[in-house]
Amino acid sequence: MVITSYSFLQSNVKKLEEYDTVKMMGFLGNFLLIMVLLYMGTRPVSFVFGDMINYADGFQKLQINPNVEITKDYLFWYFTKLCARIVDEREYFFFIATIYILPNYFFVKKYFKDYWFIPLLMIFGSFSFWTYGTNGLRNGMATSIFIGALCYYDRNKWLMYGLMALSYGVHNSLMIPIGAFLASGLYKKPKVYLYIWLAAIPLSLIGGGAWENFFGSIGLGDDRVNSYLTSGVESSETKFSSTGFRWDFVLYSGFAVVAGYYYIIKRGFQDQFYTHLWGTYMIANAFWILVIRANFSNRFAYLSWFMMAIVIAYPLFKVKFWPEHYKIVGRIFFAYYLFTYYMYLKS
Repeated sequence: MVITSYSFLQSNVKKLEEYDTVKMMGFLGNFLLIMVLLYMGTRPVSFVFGDMINYADGFQKLQINPNVEITKDYLFWYFTKLCARIVDEREYFFFIATIYILPNYFFVKKYFKDYWFIPLLMIFGSFSFWTYGTNGLRNGMATSIFIGALCYYDRNKWLMYGLMALSYGVHNSLMIPIGAFLASGLYKKPKVYLYIWLAAIPLSLIGGGAWENFFGSIGLGDDRVNSYLTSGVESSETKFSSTGFRWDFVLYSGFAVVAGYYYIIKRGFQDQFYTHLWGTYMIANAFWILVIRANFSNRFAYLSWFMMAIVIAYPLFKVKFWPEHYKIVGRIFFAYYLFTYYMYLKS
């Protein structure tokens, strides 16, 4: 909150392209990166962080018996198996935090050049960023590897798809954003993505739990994902979806929907990568809206939300849309973070 507030105030009195501003942003960015990495990566092993205890238990079992059979998310558990042989528990969680955080850094450095600090601040300030670095670790690692894969979008398509396959091996739920990425790459019609997303809302309201049962019955290649769709609410984590259709979170998702609509359709922003990215977000988020009542609905939501900060920020650093452009940018990233801070205070 302190860093975001300071950056917001700076955006009102300084021009982003000024040398002193760029230098200060670089300093703040490096400070933020190191602070978050150390703060998240060196946290104590505690039940306060939800599933962290279960991952610690799995790590300890592999230390005692390396021959424990691995039956799912093979790449993650083979990574855990290797760590169990060479490092201790605390170092293991630091490595996970590093894999979770650094791909986001590489992404913003590639696509935002000297102005990478604000997008990274938005990513770190995203709702659920902390949760998936401390609780839903496999999901968080997998989505960050997906972000890292996008760094090779215009360089090496084979490596990009290889890293996406790697993200799937870390957590099989990545089949949803990967499938959305493939679909939006084949059919590049932004208005169609918008219609799909808008249609998902009444279809979810009318269909109710039928969508969860439908997707669960056809099978999505992962027994755990299917169980999330068809099982009843069983734990405190499911409070996210236990109140039915979550209009507040649909509204939150709508931030990136409106942003993409404004940039691409309203203002005519032409960028192949961005159109592809927005289409991926729209399709993945529409899927979540359809299954919004599912057990662990938050995990389906995050399969699109991890892209939200990028979707909102990307065009802002490519084109100046307004006369006082960077003052507006400051208001946007400050408002974006305030939702996260409000949810923190609310909890």
